[in-house]
Amino acid sequence: MEQVNVHSQRETARPRTPWVVGVSGASGTPYAAAVLRGLLDAGESVDLVVSRASRLTLLDETGIAFRDAHWREDLAAWLARGADGKPGTFGLDEASLEGVRHWSAGDLGAGPSSGSYPVKGMLIVPASTACVAGVALGLSKDLLQRAASVTLKERRRLVVAVRETPLSGQTLRHLVTLDEAGAVVLPASPAFYAGATHIQDLVDFVAGRVLDAAGVPHSLYRRWEGELGGGSRPSG
Repeated sequence: MEQVNVHSQRETARPRTPWVVGVSGASGTPYAAAVLRGLLDAGESVDLVVSRASRLTLLDETGIAFRDAHWREDLAAWLARGADGKPGTFGLDEASLEGVRHWSAGDLGAGPSSGSYPVKGMLIVPASTACVAGVALGLSKDLLQRAASVTLKERRRLVVAVRETPLSGQTLRHLVTLDEAGAVVLPASPAFYAGATHIQDLVDFVAGRVLDAAGVPHSLYRRWEGELGGGSRPSG
């Protein structure tokens, strides 16, 4: 009988190593959608955690009710929507979400709650001030905060796209704490040198900067090339 080299099979198998994407309750669900589309376009796997507060924001900003039992359907509708609210702007459907795994925010036994669960890092977009405070203080009130704490303790990449203005002294201190812990603090601040002509361009700029911080290739915005006037030229 032919012997099977189990050890060799284990060595050659490529484990799924996703990016954890946490969506907190701050305004800015189009930022999260653009980051998720960028990750999927780059062929990355995603573990998605949508907080309870963010579901209210998503409902308010898009009219989409995100449901655990129907998360693929709801996520597909969300990612297909443009930043201007127009449905079907992007050609995504449930089949496009093959690389996505969803974890309920209340599931503290989920994969990303453990440091032994292999991930590349975590992107929190948008990050509310409450989320920032919880992560900076090391709280684990839900899976989003727990996964962020695990990311920091395992010395993995954590990008925190904070979306709030103005910022209080307390929040600024929390952001400094995250920076000192190794996180990348990335305010959701659109720029205009890339020649934005539509709200989606501004959203994509922020999403692109998040992906830059994660080291994920993309073509979401036109990069600075050291020549003045580039933002006024037609893209493409």
